[in-house]
Amino acid sequence: MRSVLVTGPGTTEVREVPRPECGDDDVLIAVKACGICGSDAMYTAVGGIPPRQGATPLGHEPAGEVVAVGRNVTGIGEGDHVVVNPMAAIDGIIGSGGAQGALSDLIVIREARAGVHLRVIPPHVPWEVAALNEPMAVARHAVNRTSPKPGDTAVVFGAGPIGLGAVISLKLAGAAHVVAVDLVPNRLEKALAVGADAVINSAEEDVAARLAELHGTARAGLVSGAKPGTDIYLDAAGAPAVLETALASAKHGATLGIVAVHKRPASVDFGRLLTTELTIVLSMGYPSEIFEVTDDLIANWEKYALIVSDTVPFGRVREALTLAATPGAAEKVVVTF
Repeated sequence: MRSVLVTGPGTTEVREVPRPECGDDDVLIAVKACGICGSDAMYTAVGGIPPRQGATPLGHEPAGEVVAVGRNVTGIGEGDHVVVNPMAAIDGIIGSGGAQGALSDLIVIREARAGVHLRVIPPHVPWEVAALNEPMAVARHAVNRTSPKPGDTAVVFGAGPIGLGAVISLKLAGAAHVVAVDLVPNRLEKALAVGADAVINSAEEDVAARLAELHGTARAGLVSGAKPGTDIYLDAAGAPAVLETALASAKHGATLGIVAVHKRPASVDFGRLLTTELTIVLSMGYPSEIFEVTDDLIANWEKYALIVSDTVPFGRVREALTLAATPGAAEKVVVTF
């Protein structure tokens, strides 16, 4: 079968590799769609992930159709449409250093358990939308880490796929008013379409001043002064300016969540922040959220479909990887089979 491998720094190849065998406890899946994540570009740039450096299978956002089921597996049948938990694979995280990558014709889920390793979805959900399940779980975990309460106000920096997913999850958690901040008008339009209450173009507007207009003002800390009344700041952009804006704007008792990958160290003046009693939380992966998002994805697939900007057939997968890695060229690229 075909599989995309990182074979050196900045180099990917589509290679013929052995077809995986389906044992008595396993499920074999024909991949129908796989999203491309920003981490795929990072893995490619450095030449893989040790200890598999130089031969790293790519792809960790799969959706597919079950083509074989081991005799000991229950709750899964041939022909079922499924989404997958890449982090639960016993042979390593799929597409992130494990033995398999989902930018392949087939993947096998060893010792498969329904609800743990994969979940059945109805066939009316388009494959490219189903492939959003994994990144939407990343967004859901980021939101969960900020502990939103009904009535909270929030701002999400970065209206890419994770930021858009965070907007959706914040509204589902009961946030009264959610603002999306970005530089790209098309992304801001999508943020409104998926449920943001307002948007801010940070290239044209003063973010703190606009937040104060939208969320009112509140005590800055134990000293005098006023800041925007925003309860939750979520960084899904990874730009130094985002941290600077959030830290300078945060009111007393606010929460700052960081899900974006910052590629350079950030300097934080904790002395200046001390009186704000700001809570800072970091987010990675989806310890329990991988199938928490699935019901909403199924019920509102048309809304989630707005997140996908490009679908590219597997025959042009290297073009898809280049497109996804080019800043400003695309928002969410999904490879279809």
